[in-house]
Amino acid sequence: MDVIGSDHHGIGHDVEAIGHGIVEDSECPEDDENFSHKKTIGMVGEVGAGGDKTSKPPLRRSLFAYVAPYVAFQPFETKGPTLPVEIGRHLKWRLSPITPLLVRRTLMNSGYRMVRKSQEWCGIWGKHMKSLTFKSLRESQKVNHFPGTFQLGRKDRLWRNLSRMIMKHGKKEFGFVPRTFVLPQELRGLRQAWEKAAGREKWIVKPPASARGTGIRVVHRWSQIPKKKPVIVQQYLSKPMLIGGAKFDLRLYVLVTSFNPLRMYIYPDGLVRFASEKYVDDLNCLSNRFMHLTNYSINKASATYTSNDSADSCTGHKWTIKTLWSYLREKENVDVDRLWKAMKDIVVKTMISAEASINSLTRGNVASRYCCYELFGVDILLDENLKPWLLEVNISPSLQSSSPLDIAVKAPMIRTVFNIVGYQLPPAKMPATVLEDFAKRHNLDPVRQDFRVHHISLSSAEKTKQNLFAHKRKREDYLQDIIEDLTPDDVRQLIIYEDELTQLESFEKIFPTKTSHDYFQFFDVPRYYNMLFDAWEAKYADNRTEGIARLQNLCLAKYHLTQPMKTEP
Repeated sequence: MDVIGSDHHGIGHDVEAIGHGIVEDSECPEDDENFSHKKTIGMVGEVGAGGDKTSKPPLRRSLFAYVAPYVAFQPFETKGPTLPVEIGRHLKWRLSPITPLLVRRTLMNSGYRMVRKSQEWCGIWGKHMKSLTFKSLRESQKVNHFPGTFQLGRKDRLWRNLSRMIMKHGKKEFGFVPRTFVLPQELRGLRQAWEKAAGREKWIVKPPASARGTGIRVVHRWSQIPKKKPVIVQQYLSKPMLIGGAKFDLRLYVLVTSFNPLRMYIYPDGLVRFASEKYVDDLNCLSNRFMHLTNYSINKASATYTSNDSADSCTGHKWTIKTLWSYLREKENVDVDRLWKAMKDIVVKTMISAEASINSLTRGNVASRYCCYELFGVDILLDENLKPWLLEVNISPSLQSSSPLDIAVKAPMIRTVFNIVGYQLPPAKMPATVLEDFAKRHNLDPVRQDFRVHHISLSSAEKTKQNLFAHKRKREDYLQDIIEDLTPDDVRQLIIYEDELTQLESFEKIFPTKTSHDYFQFFDVPRYYNMLFDAWEAKYADNRTEGIARLQNLCLAKYHLTQPMKTEP
């Protein structure tokens, strides 16, 4: 049995008491005599006698030949079928102090064993790591962060990135964040803005790297501003939209599977969090955190807080976004589709504001495209005119399941996230006879991850092509030519993307799309892969079958496995 101990290469920290239901290496059930074989089109696996025979088998095939199958993640409520023990024993998940119960149950239902110290793990759900730590990742290991996403998660870095975009592109495009000052560096600028408003404005003071409302307060006197302490001071949105007299915000969930190319998906059913006391625009009430802050971690302590156990109910102090949309349509006659479009625009522009830094750190510290993905929590507030404002971005959004409503939103979301990002069996040592028998019975080649599919190295010809198109600023200059002759690296990028799209379920793709090229003007530099995907979407978005068939023909010839010669520079 693994013992709680020191971290491997700095990934994770000492693990807290994990709770019930954790399966350690030595506790994994290894009796598979009662398993019967089942083969499903597009799926491979074995259904356990005690498992749910209506659930999906433990592996799902790629769309493409000579690409390893993916783990098929099972529902939060249902224990799925299992792989043969000699193969399944290599599905290990490294626990971290913040691995939520909801994540653990989803993983265990899908055949993973929870380990605390073993270095032979496939995935981890943990806190953000220092960029250099990503260098220690093996090509078979996947973490829920990219290097450098503190550029979004830290409030001071987020503002600096968006402020730069406002200066470059104007408030019409990026004026969705309240005016902000980073202290103590910008104390003089804050003083000037304060005097210009003649003290009539209210301001909200936030620590730059806090979460769950810690250290946040609303102020209106200059004496309340910390002059030397690192804080964010932001103009307070004093005219919020109210429902039942209470202020609320929206938590959106956004999955990024790649920053270069940018691949981004948004979950349609996030959370709506209400303040537990009715809002009053009165200077005498600024100290009332239950009125001005919407964080659940704060308001749950209020005597007036009411929980909501139904995902479809307009009651209590937490709703689902789908419930909010129904309410706004029926009660307020709001054009919800237009509002949702505006929020997606904010999300895309926010991610673009930091993509240059994130790409630089990822390129310097991550050796495989397989290793990283990230689920962001994006907080939005609506003002009285229904304008959405970005409040902050969370790089470790809470997945705690404190109520049936939380489970209804987060459980299917996290299962879908794992399916989209695509976990494969690690290339670990397995008994040759077992592996060969399994591969033969299920017509699989390969069974385990092939590192070549996710390599980032380029041949000289591929570098030449990328350099050629990187200088083409006009869309018409690349739209046809860039996908006319696909390189092996192009094919690898596109097959990963097409496999992702088969698993979206309710997630909505927001980048790339047929119109996402409109955002290219906001990137610091042109990105070859973004152009490639733009051209691919332009040609195949309405006929994916044709595009998939084109890629499949190349994969049947193992074109995607072609690697640069070791002697190439």
